[in-house]
Amino acid sequence: MTPRRAFGLSSPLGRLWRGIATAISFSVFGLGGLLLGGLLPLLTVSMRDGERRQRLARRIIHHAMRGFLQLMRGLGVLDYRLHDCQRLQRPGLLVLANHPTLIDVVFLIALIPHADCVVKGRLARNPFTRGPIRAAGYITNNEPQGVLDAARESLAKGNALILFPEGTRSVPGRALKFRRGAANIALRTPCDITPVLIDCQPSTLTKGEPWYHIPAQRVMLNLKVLPDMAPEVSRTQEQDEPEAPLSRDARELTRQLAGTFGTQLERFQQAIAEPDSPHQA
Repeated sequence: MTPRRAFGLSSPLGRLWRGIATAISFSVFGLGGLLLGGLLPLLTVSMRDGERRQRLARRIIHHAMRGFLQLMRGLGVLDYRLHDCQRLQRPGLLVLANHPTLIDVVFLIALIPHADCVVKGRLARNPFTRGPIRAAGYITNNEPQGVLDAARESLAKGNALILFPEGTRSVPGRALKFRRGAANIALRTPCDITPVLIDCQPSTLTKGEPWYHIPAQRVMLNLKVLPDMAPEVSRTQEQDEPEAPLSRDARELTRQLAGTFGTQLERFQQAIAEPDSPHQA
């Protein structure tokens, strides 16, 4: 009998089990990071081609994240539904997603076999994550201009680049607040934007929330990939005026993205809340 059958999902025993299962999951994640951090550098012994090493390391991490999601689902920590996520299998995508919970990036890497991403510099120094990050060649945000150059290069190689325009996790109940970093990259690359909506109910693992705050109900994540959108901005200056600087374009695109994500996320949440909605399938 599985844990989900042994305990009611919303019962006190079910909540206790999910607390234990969450601790098991995070322990496995940490140990897995240490293990990958020790094994992935050994690829340099058998592969001298740096790009091939990175591609293989990313694929290994992709499968590890898929296994981690299956573990959490099997233990009853969470469940999830995917909507139009087959669009993420295409190469050379600029993937922008909202960021409601700590494990958003786990889902996206698990769904994208050729994923690259921009990570915080402190994660590249964390003993549990620095090994996989370095082996996979993920981009760190230590230097803004370096991020732009690395993003262009990564997309040119056919990778899917994952960005969270908020820069940090969302605050539940507040409107999405985007920073200009994602817009700056979108305006400087030839790729369209692939928006991904992520809804997490009930809210968990938000900014500043410890892992041991276990929701009363099992967490459900819904991910939906929207149609691609071109990173265009409207200009109203006269013909004899110089072209608007990229900084102005980035501000406008950031505003447009925040509005689009906010509207589409609200519609998505309403759709999945309807009992007869196809999103409930």
